[in-house]
Amino acid sequence: MNLFNHFREHLLIIIDALVNDGILPVGIDTARIAVEPPRDHSHGDVTTNAALLLAKPACMLPIDIALPLVKRLKALEFVLETEIAGPGFINLTLDKTFWWGRLKEVLEAQVTYGASVIGKKLPVNVEYVSANPTGPLHVGHGRGAVFGDALASLLEKVGFVVTREYYVNDAGAQIETLAHSLHLRYRQALGEETGDVPVGLYPGEYLISAGQKLADVVGDKWKDVPEIQWLEPISKFAISAMMDLIREDLAALGIEHTVFTSERELVKKGGVENALGKLNDRGLIYEGVLNPPKGHKPDDWEPREQTLFKSSDFGDDMDRTIKKYDGSWTYFATDIAYHEDKYQRGFNKMINIWGADHGGYVKRMTSAVRALTQDQGELDVKLCQMVNLMDNGEAVKMSKRAGAFVTLREIIDNVGKDVVRFIMLTRKNDAQLDFDLAGVTEQSRDNPVFYVQYAYARINSVFRHSAASFTQGELSVETLAGAPLERLRDKSELSLIKLMASWPHVVEGAALAHEPHRIAFYLSELATQFHFLWNKGKDDSSMRFILEGDRDLTLARLALIKGVAFVIASGLQIIGVVPLKEMR
Repeated sequence: MNLFNHFREHLLIIIDALVNDGILPVGIDTARIAVEPPRDHSHGDVTTNAALLLAKPACMLPIDIALPLVKRLKALEFVLETEIAGPGFINLTLDKTFWWGRLKEVLEAQVTYGASVIGKKLPVNVEYVSANPTGPLHVGHGRGAVFGDALASLLEKVGFVVTREYYVNDAGAQIETLAHSLHLRYRQALGEETGDVPVGLYPGEYLISAGQKLADVVGDKWKDVPEIQWLEPISKFAISAMMDLIREDLAALGIEHTVFTSERELVKKGGVENALGKLNDRGLIYEGVLNPPKGHKPDDWEPREQTLFKSSDFGDDMDRTIKKYDGSWTYFATDIAYHEDKYQRGFNKMINIWGADHGGYVKRMTSAVRALTQDQGELDVKLCQMVNLMDNGEAVKMSKRAGAFVTLREIIDNVGKDVVRFIMLTRKNDAQLDFDLAGVTEQSRDNPVFYVQYAYARINSVFRHSAASFTQGELSVETLAGAPLERLRDKSELSLIKLMASWPHVVEGAALAHEPHRIAFYLSELATQFHFLWNKGKDDSSMRFILEGDRDLTLARLALIKGVAFVIASGLQIIGVVPLKEMR
């Protein structure tokens, strides 16, 4: 149960009743009414802005709406106290019985707790990583990879049908550079002395093995023939080799895409002409001259007639070029075709995860999707900021394997998949992230992934110790759900239950906002409250989880921490982290 949605539904019924009684006007808009947890826990358990929002359209004072609302809210089951605060907020305090019922709900749902159906099985396409297939993934790609994969899992948790997609940018100048780089390594594999890697080619050692594999497959077939003969087949071989490398890196991070879409294939089958043809038929493509760039005008700039898309009609700052002077398509043109292809595959809802360096590209792409779909499609672009890689506070910048950057695989091999995944979500995606190789592996409360895992491990340790006093049947989830939960009356116990009960609200909110970092934040808070209760038992023996001579209270507390374990496991499942029963 999303308890805040539960009380919102009751609130809307009460508002309808006030309309029927003539207290509120007919047709009043209730869409923006919020029911949520108060920022200050001393203000109760539930708060609503209903009286404030309805006051202006009803031509009434907030207090004149709040008073009849409070009168009827008091009559709701489990509402213990009501309060009108500030300019018209209404706060509710709920009875302990309500919270004990929520703990039982957690135990009955187990790891599925927090799942919902608000997605209504609607299809959504999440495109993430989509790094150019020119080498292994770097640590920055890892942030987008984790963000996209966690977001996909989060959307699935609330009932969307998610397709995880990788767009392979396997066309353009960078692929020719890759082919030339591989051809050099191929010649080296055949024994040719080539000297240093020329400037402009990819110098990474990862191409050495690809060059050897090419030599093993084709021998010296492409060694001494003109470029026009080897460029296309070696390009294909290079793309395939690099995508295998990227898939291996992603697999090490626990990521598997559902669909890989090739830019080359899309262009080859006429996708660009098809998409732009539709825009042209709607009068959105024209020949024109753009104004010079704002600010400092380049010396070589001159007004030229170009093929343009009217992106400014759909919220962009200016119209955009879709064809270069040499007649070839711009990247924007092929991206238009790609999103048209996604829309034709049934995705009205699309989410792209990009690096922060693509920030200037967002408006033109959202404009194109609006135009292509005639406002029936929705594109949300999430930008992931840089990752600052450090070791004991010192910047780490170079990699022997990649040549110019630290590879994602090196980080995974160093600290482990689960650490990488959790830490990548400890900041909002649009904030820079510091990833310290030493800090993320230290065992302290300052390390969030350790602190959350430690909470789960501690709970399992309590159950191992309790096995000496209880039979396996007494410790089953079914039995614990029937434990005397009314024995849980301490403020810290009830606070922990309340936090667990907010999990469905957190999940739905994070999914709708496309913000999976909220899950990591919540888990850190839950772990902190659990550790607080653990430490309270060290200082006060009456607060221990296992109490000699009080089996009922012990079972109730075991039920409480079993609930915490389920919620932690539910959250870690979204993030893609395996909960640890023991810390080593």
